[in-house]
Amino acid sequence: MAIQNRYEFIYYVACSNCNPNGDPDMGNMPRIDPQTMQGFITDGATKRRIRNYVELAYRDKPGMGIIIQQATNINRHIAEAKRAAGVEDCAKAKEAVYAGRKKACELFYDVRTFGAVMSTGPNAGQVRGPVQITFGKSLDPVLPLDISITRMAVADKVKDGAVVEDYMAWEEAQSEDKLRTMGRKQIIPFGLYEVRGFVSANLAEETGFDEEDLNVLFESILNMYEHDRSASKGEMAVVSPLIIFKHVGTDSDAEQRVRQAKLGCAPAHKLFDLVKVTKKAAVEYPRSYRDYDAVVKLDKVPSGVQIGFKPDPFSPIVWDALPDGEDWFCRG
Repeated sequence: MAIQNRYEFIYYVACSNCNPNGDPDMGNMPRIDPQTMQGFITDGATKRRIRNYVELAYRDKPGMGIIIQQATNINRHIAEAKRAAGVEDCAKAKEAVYAGRKKACELFYDVRTFGAVMSTGPNAGQVRGPVQITFGKSLDPVLPLDISITRMAVADKVKDGAVVEDYMAWEEAQSEDKLRTMGRKQIIPFGLYEVRGFVSANLAEETGFDEEDLNVLFESILNMYEHDRSASKGEMAVVSPLIIFKHVGTDSDAEQRVRQAKLGCAPAHKLFDLVKVTKKAAVEYPRSYRDYDAVVKLDKVPSGVQIGFKPDPFSPIVWDALPDGEDWFCRG
């Protein structure tokens, strides 16, 4: 059964000596707001890492496929969904499109979660996903650096059809300086990024996004950077805990309370305002998440809303209290 509660969540990503999200239109420099110089991470970059983690951790589990995969044609997956639904791959009838859409939600985790445009090629319509994630934005300005590095090998083309001996002869004929070149790396020394997310119970009914899918989402967020190491990423980590707001309702009537839980009991921006992360007064240039103070106002949580903290990918959510051993967030 699809989830019955609306959720919001918020988390922080500490980025050290890395390129959190390069902009291909700017020479792959870290993305920044040119007015404030705050860095940002696109929602697409975050969803890509969630997809990668789900594919890595749940690839053998039915219903946990990923439709947006690297170096694939999405139309193939759409056609597979329609065929699995018992209709022709390219059937255009309304019933066939709907059957393909429904089957895609069953087969692919990212369709159930984020939605998908599947009206290309073998049409399976469009799905509006229950989970939406904002652009992550750094709390303070970041400093983009373009660093020169020495590349100790070259990749020159000697001639068409060259064999090993041709390359060896070419190398012998070159001076040492000709056998190395320069490269560049684009990084920021440090940035602490805040990312916000929203989960709609009403849209979950359309895709079948259930409690198990929700738990996989939270697990993926906390673990996604642990399996995305690369030279350009330096050190990136989600700073625990993941903070979750769950709408549960207030009415004494059970039916009305269910309705409130789906629609929500407080505006999202007021819930996010309960979490404050600010740079310490004595710190001019932060280089760690511990250069920030983190406070959550537990006593200000609105009626009908629970606040939860997930300390790591596989531990249960701790509701209405900070987890034992939490040493970064404190109660405000």
